[in-house]
Amino acid sequence: MSVLLIEPFYGGSHKQLMDLLQEELQEDCVLCTLPAKKWHWKARTSALYFMQTVPTSSNYRILFASSVLNLAELAALRPDLGKLKKVLYFHENQLAYPVQKCQERDFQYGYNQVLSCLVADVVVFNSAFNMESFLKSIGKFMKLIPDHRPKDLEKIIRPKCQVLYFPVRFPDVSRFMPEHKLARLEKVIGVKRNGDAYQSEGLPGQQESRAVMKTSDAHPESGLCEPQPGFCTTQHEGLASPPAAPDQAEAPESTNPCQGEDKQGLTFNLSNILSGLDYQQRPLHIAWPHRWEHDKDPETFFKVLMKLKEQDLPFQVSVLGETFSEIPDIFSEAREVLGSSVLHWGYLPSKDDYFRALCTADVVISTAKHEFFGVAMIEAVHCGCYPLCPKALVYPEIFPAEYLYSTPEQLFKRLQNFCKRPDIVRRHLYKGDTAGFSWAALGCKFRSLLAAEPREDL
Repeated sequence: MSVLLIEPFYGGSHKQLMDLLQEELQEDCVLCTLPAKKWHWKARTSALYFMQTVPTSSNYRILFASSVLNLAELAALRPDLGKLKKVLYFHENQLAYPVQKCQERDFQYGYNQVLSCLVADVVVFNSAFNMESFLKSIGKFMKLIPDHRPKDLEKIIRPKCQVLYFPVRFPDVSRFMPEHKLARLEKVIGVKRNGDAYQSEGLPGQQESRAVMKTSDAHPESGLCEPQPGFCTTQHEGLASPPAAPDQAEAPESTNPCQGEDKQGLTFNLSNILSGLDYQQRPLHIAWPHRWEHDKDPETFFKVLMKLKEQDLPFQVSVLGETFSEIPDIFSEAREVLGSSVLHWGYLPSKDDYFRALCTADVVISTAKHEFFGVAMIEAVHCGCYPLCPKALVYPEIFPAEYLYSTPEQLFKRLQNFCKRPDIVRRHLYKGDTAGFSWAALGCKFRSLLAAEPREDL
């Protein structure tokens, strides 16, 4: 067990990444975690907990942790761990994280992340937006210190930084798809009849992935693994990697460690699919699969939907995503106003139920004021949804321009048109290329990142 994985906030995408790495590394790693509760306390105190609970071992060579951990504290409290190759992974950064009021920002959280970067050997971000928003904010952030401010921290940290997108696996969602989405895929991936089932012939994503790995000087790194065939050119990154369905064909093993993980012998079971005619007559189905918190800006989303409702435009909505102890008031107000237009309301703990809801949706919306990668949106596109995202944050890095909007009024006009003509999105072929986010494309990069480097002091 040469790799030590530490996750102070073991939930959501943090959990999925650690589970995936543990699955890939198997007996060559040990995973130490804390539950995904009370994030602020985990950021403040987890180093002291792990100082006492991480087992001592002479076999460790690499320490991989998320930026929730104060790596500087742990390295000081456990000198044996401080000697390891230390890799810090940023799912989000506290220098660009929105707060409802400026004075609410706790200086210590961002300060801890800066200290962790100074101690780390490699600093990895899940998007270029995440990396640049962090690095370019360090100088301004340090000006909050009243005097004797440290200097040139960005110059010290930047050479350690690189972008490595979140690795996701392609779930087989074909059994949940309505017939019009399966028919649409025929145009994209070339499926053919074989008895009572469809079998895919050449799935997308076989071309070399674009810009999978970026370094902090904005020069793409070469030597990428080729993404392997998956169900679509998008992929899943949910709260946890879903287990293979019992009726899902197992992927053949590959001798190439960078290939073969996402191969699936797909079979389209049409007996469970609604008739295309029946589905085409349904109103536009809008999905909002995000956490029920202010940083996802549910207020803007529901105001747009209420305006659609006022104009008697036909639509259905599925409001998914996880809830926490404090739910914004807009949710209860919107539930009452939207009434019969609500198809699903609330978190779906079953991943099958979650994907089934996304597969029946036509459009997926983000109104986020904070996003460093866009997990839920990529999931929904994988399920055949037409994405509409803010022209800000990470979204221009992930989605082509036609799926971006600049103002709530633009979002309303797009949805207004789609409500009148849902066939527009039901016929639409997604024009993006998200194959570079698959584990098939990224797996070799993570393996290289976690490869031990000879160190004299080990």
